[in-house]
Amino acid sequence: MIIGECMNKKLITILLLFIGALLYGQSQDPETIPDRIILNLTENPASEIAVTWRTVKESSDPKVEISRATQWTEFVKSASSHSAQKEKFVSDRSEVVYHYSAVIKNLDPETKYVYRVGSDSVWSEWNQFTTASNETKDFSFVYLGDPQNDLKEHCSRLFRETFRKAPNASFWLIGGDLVTDPFDHLWGEFFYAAGFIPRVTPIIAAPGNHDHQRIMVDGKSRRTNDIGSTWTSHFTLPQNGLSELKETNYYLDYQGTRFIIINSQSRVKEQAVWLEQVLQNTVANWTIVCFHHPVYSSGSDRDSRITRDAFQPLFDKYGVDLVLTGHDHTYARSKKIFEGKIVSDDAQGTVYIVSVSGPKAYDLGNKYDSIMVKTANNIQLYQVVDVKENKLVYNSYTVDGRLFDSFELTR
Repeated sequence: MIIGECMNKKLITILLLFIGALLYGQSQDPETIPDRIILNLTENPASEIAVTWRTVKESSDPKVEISRATQWTEFVKSASSHSAQKEKFVSDRSEVVYHYSAVIKNLDPETKYVYRVGSDSVWSEWNQFTTASNETKDFSFVYLGDPQNDLKEHCSRLFRETFRKAPNASFWLIGGDLVTDPFDHLWGEFFYAAGFIPRVTPIIAAPGNHDHQRIMVDGKSRRTNDIGSTWTSHFTLPQNGLSELKETNYYLDYQGTRFIIINSQSRVKEQAVWLEQVLQNTVANWTIVCFHHPVYSSGSDRDSRITRDAFQPLFDKYGVDLVLTGHDHTYARSKKIFEGKIVSDDAQGTVYIVSVSGPKAYDLGNKYDSIMVKTANNIQLYQVVDVKENKLVYNSYTVDGRLFDSFELTR
């Protein structure tokens, strides 16, 4: 009898806890909780933000709730609700999941907002971000070359060290090869390594060759020019580039600086025509271009003439200040270059960067040593760039936080 009474009390307690969870708490089912939440900049970063996330089970009415940040929790009462687009996604392992995306418009410049994503009673935590100014103002951003390999094991600490060094960076820019193959579980590693950072710091990225799909040709695996749906499902990036290169070729202006992102895996000649139009139409104070395959390769037995022939004449013609690349899994920083030759610091010219953030390393080449200021390999790096009206300050750090390289560009 005593045993029976104890069992009944346990059952009643469990039932009460279950009812309480339904009434007052959110579901803790991992398949319904929003995951892989990421902010992306749009082409209007002073008045818009893009949010993307996913769940394993389908959400019936996915939304973003957003409000101006306050010192207390009263912002919840004034939060507005925005419907998200839904996409069914079948992974390379035939697993079905659902991705959601929304572009929140009509935001105020230089304003801190709080947001969360979810559906029904299942929501993410509240996160904060700040919109850009619509004027030319100082800011900083982070640049990372190829994370690519061993993302959970070896990129986690680099991402975290980067955030510790530059917690107020306006956004992160990644130069391709975010994963070594566009498989869903590898994207899961990327988001594990990045943790909460993409939820509070917007990210923009150029695609690398490893971000593209593979096909089998004559029994061999070949990389294609198809970015596939893993990229476009995880990101909501600007679509003001070539229509054939959706969310991999675009530009945006951030507080007086024009950022131009190129897909150097595909349609390079067509992008060169587009690039000239974008460069012609800018009145930005600084111009920064990012793509994957270097103009001046630093890896052994590499020399990407395709990007050099297509883009460098335009960089010279229109005064591009900085070109950020990856691919070679080494580090190289050129002197200021104009028409293939070294020029003085006060002359028109471009500085070319190759960098790597992940643990994969190649041997250094020496083909362009004569134009380089600094080169290295077997090193994980992140870059913090401070942009001011008349000065651009570049600092490259090792994964353990040591200053590795630095320079300034001045007007």
